[in-house]
Amino acid sequence: MTSTTGSTRTERLLATSVLVIGTGGAGLRAAIELAERGVQVLAVGKRRAHDAHTTLAAGGINAALGTMDPEDSWEQHAADTLRESYFLADPAIVEVVTRGAAEGIADLERWGMPFAREEDGRISQRFFGAHKYRRTAYAGDYTGLEIQRTLMRRAAELRVPIVDTIYITRLLTSNGRIFGAYGFDIVDGTPVQINADAVILAAGGHTRIWRNTSSRRDENTGDSFRLAALAGGKIRDAELVQFHPSGILEPAEAAGLLVSEAARGEGGILRNALGERYMAKYDPERMELSTRDRVALASYTEIVEGRGTTNGGVFLDVSHLPREQILSKLPRVYRNLIDLQMLDITEQPIEIAPTAHYSMGGVWVRPEDHGTGVDGLYAIGEASSGLHGANRLGGNSLIELLVYGRITGTDAAEYVSGITEVHRDPAAVAEARAEMTGLLEGTGTESPRRLQRALRDLMTEHAGVVRSEAGLVAGLEKLTAIEERVANVTAHPDIAGFDDLAHAFDLFGSILAARATLECALERRETRGCHNRSDFPETSPELRGNFVWTPQGGVEFEPLPEAPDSFRELAYADADDSVAGKLVE
Repeated sequence: MTSTTGSTRTERLLATSVLVIGTGGAGLRAAIELAERGVQVLAVGKRRAHDAHTTLAAGGINAALGTMDPEDSWEQHAADTLRESYFLADPAIVEVVTRGAAEGIADLERWGMPFAREEDGRISQRFFGAHKYRRTAYAGDYTGLEIQRTLMRRAAELRVPIVDTIYITRLLTSNGRIFGAYGFDIVDGTPVQINADAVILAAGGHTRIWRNTSSRRDENTGDSFRLAALAGGKIRDAELVQFHPSGILEPAEAAGLLVSEAARGEGGILRNALGERYMAKYDPERMELSTRDRVALASYTEIVEGRGTTNGGVFLDVSHLPREQILSKLPRVYRNLIDLQMLDITEQPIEIAPTAHYSMGGVWVRPEDHGTGVDGLYAIGEASSGLHGANRLGGNSLIELLVYGRITGTDAAEYVSGITEVHRDPAAVAEARAEMTGLLEGTGTESPRRLQRALRDLMTEHAGVVRSEAGLVAGLEKLTAIEERVANVTAHPDIAGFDDLAHAFDLFGSILAARATLECALERRETRGCHNRSDFPETSPELRGNFVWTPQGGVEFEPLPEAPDSFRELAYADADDSVAGKLVE
């Protein structure tokens, strides 16, 4: 259905019971659950569904199946997750995910996921950093890609409608309740209004606001933060960003692309430019199998203290491993390095550096259903928060999207079935329409791309692996100056499409996410997990809780409850609060 707005531009009107924003693993899993329950659902995204960010997740997916180590349990998985979150994860969310993990794997098996298996048919599981047991299932080093393919096949079987050329710019609310979303078609610029009784937000995180990142150019720009915050939601743990230890440095257009953690899991060794195996200084017991935050900080320290390469990196070496092991367990890493650098990793080390990889924070959600506190609005996957705290275990993000995709789809189905009336506010639609029209018809001279670059430089300089009060304050001053320039941004569509309009809204999301990150990082006056403060090198017991941010209210602190008896003692049994060797001043 189409209608004509006050201008000459034709507007498209769509309607569905539940709208899913994001066509990666989280969005698809929720859409599948809704479709299986007979609820009308529409999934939309701004990039091709087969190329969603989930496809980049290489290493594996966690569940305490006990196929390799029978003594493993969901309680131990929960304890490992809570401990490695530096006790900033919500214990209730941790319990939901780890209890439901086996069911998530069973769903994938039922839909044809090609897991690696032992000779007797058991699902193979391997170690990932900081796991007590082998609980990471995998499909070579293409696990995320195979999960996305599996979910795409199941969605197609259920005939789930997917439109992967729609950019959502605003959520539509009336009296605190969701009634849809507004956006545009990125190909031809057609404005789109989507009426929906509930919305599931699965549009990723905000790691693209750093210069070196594993995210591609137009993803994870903070869309979810902005959409939720402007609709009345809250942002939690914005400052807690995981810097993956191993992003490649060359070529420039691929800088930040990940070398899977599986490379360390299979026996890869980290060396500095002097040839020293440096992890012995930072975590002599776990070495390269230490947590991502420690490995990233160790590499960062080696680089800034002058033991890095001329390109500002270190070396990850797997060349001592059998060639057959590399080709069977790390095929994607092998192929990527051949394609991008003509580098044969069976013979030569890989030059890497820490790269912004994962938003551990995101939209504030309830543990039981991932509702956001805004009626009819849910958030899942990297758009949400609560599971990872100050450090995410490798392999936990993929199982999280399967567990909460199912739970949120179930709850959204029940929510929409109980609605008796919906109020749609024309003023909310008019505001969203006017925002877009203003960008297209404006006369400002600022370029979205130029301001994005300035923002990424700012975040890299002032809110990278190591932070300080002076640096964060300076970053906020620079951010204010960029925000003033944003008022003069104009989008200029061309014959290739409406990418410039998308860049402008990417910028809006990034600006909001950057402010949330800087303001929360300033308040977290401690060093904990991924968050390193050179001026506060110790962990503060008083700050065991979450910083929650809104555009109107700024930052507030929420203390966390203790974990339940079922896994609390396991989590504290091996706790290590030492910061020795973790921080470079």
